[in-house]
Amino acid sequence: MAFLDNSGDIILDAVLTDTGRLRLARGDGSFKITKFALGDDEINYETYNTSHSSGSAYFDLEILQTPVFEAFTNNTSTMKSKLVSLTNNNLLYLPIIKLNGEDVNAKPTDNATTTFSSGSHVILVDSDTVTEYHDIVQTPEARFGVINGTAATSNGNFIRTDQGLDTTEISPDFNLDPELKETQYIIEVDSRFAKIYSRSNTSVLTPSFIDDDLVASYYITANTAGAMVQDSNPGNTNAAQGDVDAQAVASNETISGPRGTSLRFGLLAATDLVSSNFLFNTLGTDLTRSGKDFSFIDSFIRVTGATTGYRIDIPVRFLKLQ
Repeated sequence: MAFLDNSGDIILDAVLTDTGRLRLARGDGSFKITKFALGDDEINYETYNTSHSSGSAYFDLEILQTPVFEAFTNNTSTMKSKLVSLTNNNLLYLPIIKLNGEDVNAKPTDNATTTFSSGSHVILVDSDTVTEYHDIVQTPEARFGVINGTAATSNGNFIRTDQGLDTTEISPDFNLDPELKETQYIIEVDSRFAKIYSRSNTSVLTPSFIDDDLVASYYITANTAGAMVQDSNPGNTNAAQGDVDAQAVASNETISGPRGTSLRFGLLAATDLVSSNFLFNTLGTDLTRSGKDFSFIDSFIRVTGATTGYRIDIPVRFLKLQ
């Protein structure tokens, strides 16, 4: 990766992603560019200088002359911050996606009570690991964030993200502008490690695409995929003690202001992790707890809002008894 000199001319440096190159290489005439994305990861808007001695025409000069990233083809590493077009130009806040740490069945592990984790969600990859883990870890609090990756189930722990305006300046009693409401998500996960399933009907999803790095992409919309996308609950996060309903809402919500949707999904360990120790021996780390040997692989799951372009990386740890 390199920077391009942007001190004088406007630069357009475009390349096909690895996926685009693959489709172009088919040579069957089906390749067409129908979508593109723009990003501004390298731009620091705080350099907008309203005190420039040459006047208002030069306020954004430093921004315009900031060196830009050279285009590169790896789709998993480009454009964390995508540009979006909005009809409302009077917005003071933009929506974010946030990992839920309030729902007891969705919060990640706590380092203070769980010696197996690094504050991430922990996926137990086979039945022997599940049995041994529960023998070692007895307290329910220490099992928060630990996902049984052996079977799709409507019960148990899962991963949840919430979307909306995370500010106390606007009450959560207000409805989120429909233009800012996320109705479709993209979940990316290493296909060698895990598969995604819906907790509402325990159906295992088929990846929409698996790229050359074996990263599987799942496209989830509000009207499909077994109710994985749900409207978040409105209500005051600072509810009075006597307001039982509002307290119940507040206990499971992480967005302080107007709320959009939440994404909820379960994880199944992939066959490569269950049936073989190869990936653990190659990519993993060993640890010993209560005289038992385990191996783990640290990875992450990427959740991207297809409407707003906002994305977060969720750390996960795959654990297996040796």
